[in-house]
Amino acid sequence: MEVREPGYKGITPRELKERLDRGEDPVLLDVREPWEFTLACIEGSKLMPMAKIPDRLPELDHDAKTVVICHHGIRSAYVTRFLHHSGFREVLNLEGGLDGYSAVDPSVPRY
Repeated sequence: MEVREPGYKGITPRELKERLDRGEDPVLLDVREPWEFTLACIEGSKLMPMAKIPDRLPELDHDAKTVVICHHGIRSAYVTRFLHHSGFREVLNLEGGLDGYSAVDPSVPRY
Protein backbone atom coordinates (compact mmCIF):
# COMPACT_ATOMS: atom_id res chain seq x y z
CA MET A 1 0.00 0.00 0.00
CA GLU A 2 1.32 3.41 -0.98
CA VAL A 3 1.46 6.08 1.72
CA ARG A 4 0.65 9.53 0.40
CA GLU A 5 1.57 12.89 1.85
CA PRO A 6 -1.47 15.08 2.41
CA GLY A 7 -0.13 17.77 0.04
CA TYR A 8 0.35 20.35 2.77
CA LYS A 9 2.04 20.91 6.12
CA GLY A 10 0.32 21.47 9.42
CA ILE A 11 0.90 23.24 12.70
CA THR A 12 -0.56 22.18 16.03
CA PRO A 13 -2.55 24.63 18.12
CA ARG A 14 0.16 24.58 20.81
CA GLU A 15 2.90 25.32 18.24
CA LEU A 16 0.91 28.24 16.85
CA LYS A 17 0.20 29.64 20.32
CA GLU A 18 3.91 29.40 21.22
CA ARG A 19 4.91 31.18 18.02
CA LEU A 20 2.39 33.96 18.60
CA ASP A 21 3.52 34.30 22.21
CA ARG A 22 7.14 34.68 20.97
CA GLY A 23 6.03 37.57 18.78
CA GLU A 24 6.04 35.80 15.44
CA ASP A 25 3.56 37.39 13.09
CA PRO A 26 2.31 34.92 10.45
CA VAL A 27 -0.67 35.78 8.29
CA LEU A 28 -3.62 34.13 10.05
CA LEU A 29 -6.00 33.36 7.19
CA ASP A 30 -9.42 32.40 8.53
CA VAL A 31 -11.47 30.62 5.84
CA ARG A 32 -14.69 30.22 7.83
CA GLU A 33 -17.92 32.08 7.13
CA PRO A 34 -18.52 35.59 8.52
CA TRP A 35 -21.09 34.36 11.06
CA GLU A 36 -18.51 31.91 12.46
CA PHE A 37 -15.86 34.61 12.61
CA THR A 38 -18.14 36.78 14.77
CA LEU A 39 -18.48 33.92 17.28
CA ALA A 40 -14.74 33.35 17.76
CA CYS A 41 -11.42 34.16 16.10
CA ILE A 42 -7.73 34.48 16.81
CA GLU A 43 -6.83 38.14 17.24
CA GLY A 44 -5.31 39.54 14.05
CA SER A 45 -6.88 36.96 11.74
CA LYS A 46 -7.90 37.95 8.23
CA LEU A 47 -11.31 36.61 7.21
CA MET A 48 -11.52 35.21 3.68
CA PRO A 49 -14.23 32.54 3.32
CA MET A 50 -13.13 29.39 1.53
CA ALA A 51 -15.41 29.95 -1.47
CA LYS A 52 -13.86 33.40 -2.07
CA ILE A 53 -10.20 32.27 -2.03
CA PRO A 54 -9.74 31.73 -5.81
CA ASP A 55 -11.11 35.21 -6.62
CA ARG A 56 -9.21 36.91 -3.81
CA LEU A 57 -5.89 35.12 -4.30
CA PRO A 58 -4.17 38.33 -5.56
CA GLU A 59 -4.81 39.92 -2.15
CA LEU A 60 -2.51 37.38 -0.47
CA ASP A 61 1.28 37.47 -0.27
CA HIS A 62 2.80 34.30 -1.75
CA ASP A 63 5.99 34.85 0.26
CA ALA A 64 4.37 35.44 3.67
CA LYS A 65 4.29 32.73 6.30
CA THR A 66 0.58 31.83 6.33
CA VAL A 67 -1.47 29.75 8.76
CA VAL A 68 -4.90 28.72 7.43
CA ILE A 69 -7.68 28.39 10.01
CA CYS A 70 -11.21 26.97 10.02
CA HIS A 71 -13.43 25.40 12.68
CA HIS A 72 -12.03 21.84 12.79
CA GLY A 73 -9.20 21.84 10.23
CA ILE A 74 -11.00 20.30 7.25
CA ARG A 75 -11.76 23.37 5.12
CA SER A 76 -8.41 24.86 6.01
CA ALA A 77 -6.68 21.66 4.82
CA TYR A 78 -8.24 22.09 1.38
CA VAL A 79 -7.28 25.76 1.25
CA THR A 80 -3.75 25.03 2.49
CA ARG A 81 -3.29 22.47 -0.27
CA PHE A 82 -4.69 24.92 -2.85
CA LEU A 83 -2.36 27.71 -1.71
CA HIS A 84 0.62 25.35 -1.68
CA HIS A 85 -0.12 24.34 -5.27
CA SER A 86 -0.62 28.02 -6.15
CA GLY A 87 3.00 28.75 -5.25
CA PHE A 88 2.82 29.92 -1.64
CA ARG A 89 6.22 29.39 -0.02
CA GLU A 90 5.18 28.58 3.55
CA VAL A 91 1.57 27.77 4.24
CA LEU A 92 0.43 25.68 7.22
CA ASN A 93 -2.91 24.17 8.19
CA LEU A 94 -3.99 24.69 11.81
CA GLU A 95 -4.57 21.08 12.88
CA GLY A 96 -7.85 20.71 14.74
CA GLY A 97 -8.84 24.21 13.68
CA LEU A 98 -10.07 26.94 15.94
CA ASP A 99 -11.80 24.33 18.07
CA GLY A 100 -8.41 22.78 18.89
CA TYR A 101 -6.80 26.18 19.35
CA SER A 102 -9.37 27.18 21.96
CA ALA A 103 -7.99 24.40 24.18
CA VAL A 104 -4.60 26.14 24.39
CA ASP A 105 -5.87 29.74 24.35
CA PRO A 106 -8.84 30.27 26.67
CA SER A 107 -9.40 33.77 25.21
CA VAL A 108 -10.81 32.04 22.09
CA PRO A 109 -14.25 30.61 22.86
CA ARG A 110 -15.46 27.26 21.56
CA TYR A 111 -18.64 27.14 19.54
